Amino acid sequence: MKVFVVVIVVLAVLVCALTLFLAHTIMNGKRPTLDEAWEWQSARYDTSFYKDLKKTDYLVNGYNNYQLHVQLLEAPTPSDRYVIMTHGNTDNHIGSLKYVQMYRDLGYNCILYDMRGHGEDEPTFCTFGDLESKDLLELIKDTRSRYPKVGKLGLHGESLGGSTSIEALAGKPEIDFVVSDCAFADVESTIKQKFKTMHLPEFLIPLANVGIRLLYGYSIYDMRPIDALDGNKIPILFMHGDADTTVPPQSAHDLYERTAGVRELHYISGADHAESIIKAPDEYRKIVTDFLGRL
Repeated sequence: MKVFVVVIVVLAVLVCALTLFLAHTIMNGKRPTLDEAWEWQSARYDTSFYKDLKKTDYLVNGYNNYQLHVQLLEAPTPSDRYVIMTHGNTDNHIGSLKYVQMYRDLGYNCILYDMRGHGEDEPTFCTFGDLESKDLLELIKDTRSRYPKVGKLGLHGESLGGSTSIEALAGKPEIDFVVSDCAFADVESTIKQKFKTMHLPEFLIPLANVGIRLLYGYSIYDMRPIDALDGNKIPILFMHGDADTTVPPQSAHDLYERTAGVRELHYISGADHAESIIKAPDEYRKIVTDFLGRL
């Protein structure tokens, strides 16, 4: 009998430990420093242009006064066009550099920033678009206040940044367009994809969700940026690599189908997660340029 009780206790402890481990892993992650992000980006494309750009660094109070580190990269010539770039999970603003030259060539001032818990911001867990979208709404307001002569203002988001940009639409921000690259429609399908690539059984997801509820007060099943698109009329360009192993390419189609108004969907052949502009830079630039030209 004693042996049986010990086995039950040990199993219970192991289950609890696994639950908390999975929850922590999903809601957090190893986040690179700015230097590490710079090395990763520089190994994949030419980042030398960044050194000579005119930069302005400043802080913006996000949701509940959480401070965001922000950087403005000015357009080549004075312009009233601005685009706010939101990076992916476990990245930082350096990850947005791959899109900067494209927008500067189109006459846009580029606003890069570290999402909460990333880069130079104070450490905290990821809410997969909930608090991040509220931060973005504050950044949009700050941009219009800080640069009162804004003529056109858009959002460009990658991965979590794309989902965050989409979720921000529920707040009816004063923006002109969104370019959403490899965004997830809901967290559940993305975690299923991640577990599949890690050869983990799906039955662990509900277990992880218990830990997430206990530790963070969130539920995997309630994290659905796609729901923010109901009634949306802001033009959106959806981009996604058709070989994405992190966020299912189906997510882009689901998001595309959910929104109203002007919308486009393009898949980049052979591109994995967040690599579309690296895999096919000329094609990517043309798609974005043509989309913005039609607005």
